[in-house]
Amino acid sequence: MTQPQHARAPIQQQTRNLSIHEYQSQNLLKEYGIPVPRGELVQSPVEASKIASSLGGTCILKSQILRGGRGKGTFSSGLKGGIQMVNDPTSAAKMAKQMLGHRLVTKQTGDKGLQVDKIYAAETIKYQDEWYLAMTIDRENYSPAIILSKSGGVDIESVAKTSPEKLLTFHFSLTEGITPSLISKIAQALGTNEKETSSLGEILARMHTLFRAKDATLLEINPLVRTSSSTFICLDAKFTFDNSAQYRQKDLFALRSVDHENTSELEAEKYGLVYIRLEGNIGNVVNGAGLAMATNDAISHYGGSSANFLDAGGQATKETMIKAFEIILRDERVKVILVNIYGVGIIKCDMIAESIIGAAAELGPLRVPVVVRLQGTNSVEGLKMIEKANLGLYTEYEFGDAAKKAVELANAAEDAVDMERNPKFGNARS
Repeated sequence: MTQPQHARAPIQQQTRNLSIHEYQSQNLLKEYGIPVPRGELVQSPVEASKIASSLGGTCILKSQILRGGRGKGTFSSGLKGGIQMVNDPTSAAKMAKQMLGHRLVTKQTGDKGLQVDKIYAAETIKYQDEWYLAMTIDRENYSPAIILSKSGGVDIESVAKTSPEKLLTFHFSLTEGITPSLISKIAQALGTNEKETSSLGEILARMHTLFRAKDATLLEINPLVRTSSSTFICLDAKFTFDNSAQYRQKDLFALRSVDHENTSELEAEKYGLVYIRLEGNIGNVVNGAGLAMATNDAISHYGGSSANFLDAGGQATKETMIKAFEIILRDERVKVILVNIYGVGIIKCDMIAESIIGAAAELGPLRVPVVVRLQGTNSVEGLKMIEKANLGLYTEYEFGDAAKKAVELANAAEDAVDMERNPKFGNARS
């Protein structure tokens, strides 16, 4: 069970989790006795000057946003880089003035960027190497896992794509924790000496305690640096926690920063919907996480990609459908909407059909085609109602046919855009 494997990347899951800022993650590490650089939160240029002085003058100023790519980002002030080194209190104050209150645009924020209202000022650390360490849940193998690499300090997804052999995964038992046998296998795989093995083992043991105590889904340290004395220090941290644990972890969830969360996700949450943004061009309205996953898989099978999961749950009312369509249509990437809903119990398919018809009529004409597939009680009647409404909605009785139709319509829309931009381009998918 603890045999190392090549990892694809930190194991990504489409689940709703709480993310916290780096300074909050660093505070948690300190609380559990895990070595981190000294650091303090900065919210004004005056504080930046005072804290830089307390850290010896030279320090690192890190923008606190819940997105990656900070180091290569650009501020609305014109400053390049969301992470800056300063050499004295005066330059710390000047730099903080160019960062605080300005929007930082990175590859993960979108064109508008996110406003930086907090900076984490950390002492500089001398080190030999940058490693990568994560503790997470590998749902494919139904097991917690440790991911380790000697190629840290960079975009770990890129490492996974170009050199997957550099990422090693070690599965372990959550109840047994970090055993001597596991540490031995990690040391053998990484070639660590006795002192390095001891330092790494202690960090892993304390991370396991934190992982269990706080219902974590990901504890990511990048970089984990190796010093000249063969010990390790956690320079940067990114933590996420299981949303279903919020009633057990009230203090932790009180740290939630909604300002940097996806606005569509927050709006959906207000209306009892669950919205998760993905990277494709097909918007999905479903009821139930399992159906959402199956819908995504079917779309992928036919060569398409989902722009989102939007789970309406058991609230397939006209008002819910209107809000679902509004949220999805706000995303300019969406070329088609696929409604795939299972009606059972008090939520019957003819009732769902009435909600879809009402929403489409009130919002229409919709800017993208809509494919509807209903399954369950009165599904045939519901689909016939949608056909008779004559609102231009496509209906499909089979799951695969609905996904295939959505992909075909999305591809046609993309081809039309290509033709408009370049009439000589021709049909890219012919």
